[in-house]
Amino acid sequence: MVWPWVAMASRWGPLIGLAPCCLWLLGAVLLMDASARPANHSSTRERAANREENEILPPDHLNGVKLEMDGHLNRGFHQEVFLGKDLGGFDEDAEPRRSRRKLMVIFSKVDVNTDRKISAKEMQRWIMEKTAEHFQEAMEESKTHFRAVDPDGDGHVSWDEYKVKFLASKGHSEKEVADAIRLNEELKVDEETQEVLENLKDRWYQADSPPADLLLTEEEFLSFLHPEHSRGMLRFMVKEIVRDLDQDGDKQLSLPEFISLPVGTVENQQGQDIDDNWVKDRKKEFEELIDSNHDGIVTAEELESYMDPMNEYNALNEAKQMIAVADENQNHHLEPEEVLKYSEFFTGSKLVDYARSVHEEF
Repeated sequence: MVWPWVAMASRWGPLIGLAPCCLWLLGAVLLMDASARPANHSSTRERAANREENEILPPDHLNGVKLEMDGHLNRGFHQEVFLGKDLGGFDEDAEPRRSRRKLMVIFSKVDVNTDRKISAKEMQRWIMEKTAEHFQEAMEESKTHFRAVDPDGDGHVSWDEYKVKFLASKGHSEKEVADAIRLNEELKVDEETQEVLENLKDRWYQADSPPADLLLTEEEFLSFLHPEHSRGMLRFMVKEIVRDLDQDGDKQLSLPEFISLPVGTVENQQGQDIDDNWVKDRKKEFEELIDSNHDGIVTAEELESYMDPMNEYNALNEAKQMIAVADENQNHHLEPEEVLKYSEFFTGSKLVDYARSVHEEF
């Protein structure tokens, strides 16, 4: 008796003998095709350069700070001070019940006295705690970035060392830039890069605590990247924002100046000028929170106090404002149903079936 697979093998034997030859030819064709096409490493290089640049440049956005570096309102501020390091934990595509449960876990943590209501004092304490989490994250990131710009590991970074790393992230040869600086030769950079360098240099000198030695320690480098960590650098950031918004040169801001956009920050200035929401939001912020003495003028001191993320008085005001947004029964507290209903305000994600689910989640 001949097993079927033996008979099959005997019929296909001649063709099986050709298999190694066919595989060899196929491999040769693929190899020729691959060698004929140049390898595309540009996207990889670009990603690496962008990553390096992001690691050493001060961020445009600071979590837990009410204004952006360019003077825009921080649109995600409420979520940042409510969620802290769990900021990315709520996704529109996430399973709704899981997201609701997670939000109710946060509610329980804020509700210290477990009366199923969140008071302004409880929310203030929570805001301060979550802001501290953002501070800790910034410190950890800064340590990593400091090591990237401190090649000799001596615990200090000079402006020239930083400049070499910055220009290298822009595509310049690190060796050529270092040699040019050492020989005091002029560096050939485009106008935009030169402007960025000058702004960074101003910021570098501001971060250099007296007595100035033009060397930044790890702590000073943290202030360079994150001005909210230093009173002096926060003051410098405020000064920059006032300079961008101040149209009459009096070094303070009127309401018309604050509700207009910094020059050149948007492509369609006319379209942004008629944005009612922009004007409404900034007007409210100016009149209710920033202008503390309500004289119609915001000084640099008032703006600094408003932007200070560790200001407990600001945290209490913010807590009251956040409660007022969702306080439908007007009892000056937040209840589970209200937090679920206004989940988009607190988390950035809209959770459906909030009322039906509240008892289920508790």
